[in-house]
Amino acid sequence: MAVTTQVEVPGLIDGDLMLEFTSFSPHPTHMVPTYHFRMVNAATAAEMGQINLRSQTNVSIERYAGHIGYRVYERYRGHHYAARSIALLLPLTRQIGIAPLWITCDPENIASRRSCEIAGAELVEIINLPPDYAGYAFGQRQKCRYRLRP
Repeated sequence: MAVTTQVEVPGLIDGDLMLEFTSFSPHPTHMVPTYHFRMVNAATAAEMGQINLRSQTNVSIERYAGHIGYRVYERYRGHHYAARSIALLLPLTRQIGIAPLWITCDPENIASRRSCEIAGAELVEIINLPPDYAGYAFGQRQKCRYRLRP
């Protein structure tokens, strides 16, 4: 069970990384209420990537999409910004009642898999995607399912 209304977002800073809240709106693909953030450099405000937290749980989110989606821009990779951003969002996940937290990624995306592991998530399984899943149309056929207990 997770909330579908917005809750207060606390300050989210870890050294040079700051998550800047941008909106609480439906995810464009998964159509669930979602907290959207920019990953920014705390000193310069340069945008380094994006992360979102889907605040509603359903079968598609838990099995295929995950509660969290992230992207670190290429020039900022190698600093664990995705894993650190996940850690920064854990208090919010507890506040809105998401437990466990599911994160998925493509099996061949080694960097994303490593980010999940650094954040403390455990690989539960690699599953085949159903043809009606949105990513299937873009060639996705499998997802790694990681579980994180906030």
